[in-house]
Amino acid sequence: MKRRKKEQERDLTIPAKILLFIFAAVDLMPRPFESKTSYFRRTFSGQGVSYHSYLNAINYLEKKGLIKIYKDKVTKNQYIELTKPGLLETLFIKAKVKVLENWDGKWRVVTFDIPEEARGRRDVLRKMLKTSGFKKLQASVFINPYPFNREAISYLNESGLIKYIRIMKVEEMDNDIDLKKHFGLK
Repeated sequence: MKRRKKEQERDLTIPAKILLFIFAAVDLMPRPFESKTSYFRRTFSGQGVSYHSYLNAINYLEKKGLIKIYKDKVTKNQYIELTKPGLLETLFIKAKVKVLENWDGKWRVVTFDIPEEARGRRDVLRKMLKTSGFKKLQASVFINPYPFNREAISYLNESGLIKYIRIMKVEEMDNDIDLKKHFGLK
């Protein structure tokens, strides 16, 4: 199980790794931030990330508005802050990281009806469900034998998508042989 988690972490992009680190280290509160070089040495030194890739990732996150780096005019200290869009992106990334557990014999079914004017958010939800291992049953119905992780639920709440979604735990389902085969269950 630990090896699978390490493999999943290795598959993350550099910006995703930075967001996850900031999320774990500073949450939404601004915190002191040393220079970009010092931050690189402390967090990514020896992890196979080039300084150039790291700088590009930090600049990308700042340009996209996912993080904010600024200097306090009074103290002259530099601070880093995870923005609201950064929090949503981080929760989305964390929702993708799935740790397998033993199946309890129940199916998790997600249904949704998101209005056409929120089509982009609907597409993001479908992407999240697919990357979290859910299988599409119908256009707005997805299924998985394992529950959502806490970050996925947090993402749905923070993004406002939860009001369009119903999550069900189903104990019995007819003709689920193909689904069991798909998920490698007995």
